[in-house]
Amino acid sequence: MEKFFNGRLFEEKQYVLEGLAAKESWRLFKILAEFVEGFEVLPRVYPGVTIFGSARTPPEHPDYKKAEELAKLLVKAGFSVITGGGPGIMEAANKGAAEAGGYSVGLNIKLPLEQAPNPYANIKLEFRYFFVRKVMMAKYSVSFVFFPGGFGTLDEMFEVLTLVQTKKIKPVPIVLIDREYWNTLYRWMEDYLIPNNKISSKDVELFKIVDTPEEALDHIKEYLWL
Repeated sequence: MEKFFNGRLFEEKQYVLEGLAAKESWRLFKILAEFVEGFEVLPRVYPGVTIFGSARTPPEHPDYKKAEELAKLLVKAGFSVITGGGPGIMEAANKGAAEAGGYSVGLNIKLPLEQAPNPYANIKLEFRYFFVRKVMMAKYSVSFVFFPGGFGTLDEMFEVLTLVQTKKIKPVPIVLIDREYWNTLYRWMEDYLIPNNKISSKDVELFKIVDTPEEALDHIKEYLWL
């Protein structure tokens, strides 16, 4: 009986593994298709600045107004504006870029509950996979700007910082807008990460914290020697 039971389990396991292998092979084609579409569409938007921030920021919030204004300034300075394509800060940035007559790129992610594409992106792509979307945001950007946000914004910020820190991408201007919001995180890095040898003192120089769209643009231009 035990031999039969083990044999049946083995057969069921083989069946599951074969089905899983076939499913993963098809998943690979879906991933490649997303990369191909991005590589075909996005080269025209270079040089871009990717703007990150909370999807929950309402239009009446000061951060929304700042993101909209920054996008307009960036377009006037010759940049395209790239966002995650959703509501909140992303919508504000896409709106500002579109109204300024520039490339307003929305790279939306398919989520079960959150994030319908905003109406202001004039170049739109939709992604199933976060990691493909992140590659597209980084590949055609010469700078990254972070407004206050939650887990998604923090994830994207620390990934960009890690890529620069480990020299996987060349140094780029990384700007955090809103000193009141970001200074607590900065102090935590200085008070805990540096003394405990988790990062070096140079690592906190990889980004700059500012308050206004004008300061953000000035830093980006100065860093890029524009």
